[in-house]
Amino acid sequence: MTSVDKPTTAPTPAKAADDAKAVTEAALFEAFGGVRGMVETVLPGLLFVTIFTVNKDLHTSAIAALAVSLLLVVVRLVRKDTMKHAFSGVFGVAFGVVFAMMTGNAKDFYLPGMLYTLGLALAYIVTTVCGVPLIGLILGPVFKENLSWRTRNPGRKRAYAKASWAWGLILLAKCAILFPLYWWANTSQLGWVLIALKIPPFLLAVWLTWVFLAKAPAPIDVFAEMEAEEAAEKARKAAAGQA
Repeated sequence: MTSVDKPTTAPTPAKAADDAKAVTEAALFEAFGGVRGMVETVLPGLLFVTIFTVNKDLHTSAIAALAVSLLLVVVRLVRKDTMKHAFSGVFGVAFGVVFAMMTGNAKDFYLPGMLYTLGLALAYIVTTVCGVPLIGLILGPVFKENLSWRTRNPGRKRAYAKASWAWGLILLAKCAILFPLYWWANTSQLGWVLIALKIPPFLLAVWLTWVFLAKAPAPIDVFAEMEAEEAAEKARKAAAGQA
């Protein structure tokens, strides 16, 4: 019996589950930037608080943070990498620099990012309550399912809802720590706590998202469906032309 004649074996449930987990992990890695995205998120703020802790100079700290953000963008441009994470970092740092320069209060460097975190937490919760969980809107295109999970894949919609609740509550807990510190702590104390809270809550939210989606039904590849429909339509036209 040749290799062509050998019957194909369907993947075992365990193999299919492993494949689903691998696909989910890769998609999350792409969507949230991976290790490099985390470094680009932390580095400008870390540089700002380090310099300010040493010399208490707002202008030097702000310029250094903005400069390293721009450098990260240039590196991505040279390497022709995805720009969305680097650009979001530059805009976040730029808003912080402008705000702090306008008020003369170094703590205000952190305020735009804190307000963004609060707004994002509320967005996760509100969209989930409204039946369109934000994490599904973010990851749907990554999984090539777009919005098919809303009406055609209820198990996946539930997983997105759980993940969005996790993101919203984790970010709210982070805000509950940071905003009191904004009023009561000095700039260095707030900055170091904020740096400490950059990665662990993010990793927890990503891990919970991975857990929920790895157990959910597989995504419906709407792009493959459209390609199949187009191929079927061409076949019908070809058959009609030969008739």
